[in-house]
Amino acid sequence: MKYFGNTRWYTIALVTLLYASSSWLLLNLASETELTGNVNFLYWLAVTGSTVGYGDLSPSSTAGKLVVAFYVIPFGLSIFAMVVGRIAAWVSNFWQKGLLGMKPLHVHNHILIIGWNEQRTMLLLDLLLMEKEDLPDKPDIVLCVKANIENPMPGQIEFVHVESFNRDEDMDRACVADAATILIDNPQDDVTLTTALYCTQRNPNAHQVAYFNDDSLVKLLQQHCPKVECTPSVAVEMLAKSAFDPGSSMLHHDLLSVDAGQAQFSVAMPEGMNTVTVEKLFVNLKRYYDAIFIGYAPKSEYQKLVVNPALTETISSGDKVFYIADKRISQFDWKRLGE
Repeated sequence: MKYFGNTRWYTIALVTLLYASSSWLLLNLASETELTGNVNFLYWLAVTGSTVGYGDLSPSSTAGKLVVAFYVIPFGLSIFAMVVGRIAAWVSNFWQKGLLGMKPLHVHNHILIIGWNEQRTMLLLDLLLMEKEDLPDKPDIVLCVKANIENPMPGQIEFVHVESFNRDEDMDRACVADAATILIDNPQDDVTLTTALYCTQRNPNAHQVAYFNDDSLVKLLQQHCPKVECTPSVAVEMLAKSAFDPGSSMLHHDLLSVDAGQAQFSVAMPEGMNTVTVEKLFVNLKRYYDAIFIGYAPKSEYQKLVVNPALTETISSGDKVFYIADKRISQFDWKRLGE
């Protein structure tokens, strides 16, 4: 089967043509005229060579039976095995390429995760898959890595293996220019920094988030790419906070994890809507959706988050509203919220 799988298609086609021609010639010499008719011959050769053998057509002469027994069936089985082996090899190769991340993708408006951090990346993928179920468009999730691994979630996410996060040829296979969201998380902060710079150049309109272990690199990246949302490690801060306010770490975990109860979400106020005061939004979110308003980010500067604003402040079209709820609210009645 290994040798059959390596056989070229043109070789199989040539052998099949020679096999069919010689079979027709031998049957014609044996006076099997019923089998050598154009349509009858093609039909009979296919069912006989593949050993299906319906029996509605069969040789009647002794010479014809000998030709079928010692030539048509043995050689037909060999050719059939070549075809099956070649198809199996192609399917296996195609599957292996997908599993190893070697085939190009054809996706757009997807979530692209760049980097591999083992269990942290697996947790990130689990959370994204859960969040995805609440979204109407359900975007594809693509994991792009340099690590020597296979697709950790075949059938659930797309997977691309690259040699460099800064080479067009590699990153085009991950459709970096067409991604709606790009999440960058590498063990090395310098790789995260250069990758963020590259992705900003290739896809300036994508929502881009970069995770850093070293906070000092956050300001450096934001000087060159102010639209990139930088997420520093907050483990130490959470530890210190819990020392003086017991339960703080559990609260933060609850708000960040979509499977742990109440979680934090965001939504942009649609264009063309009238401004609404924080007071009305706070009261009506709780009244109509049992959700809690916690802050907003102005349209002009999403990085400038305003938490616990005064009740007299106003929210305008395009501003991003942050709230806490049991699950993501798929549709808001903004007119009702502004009453």
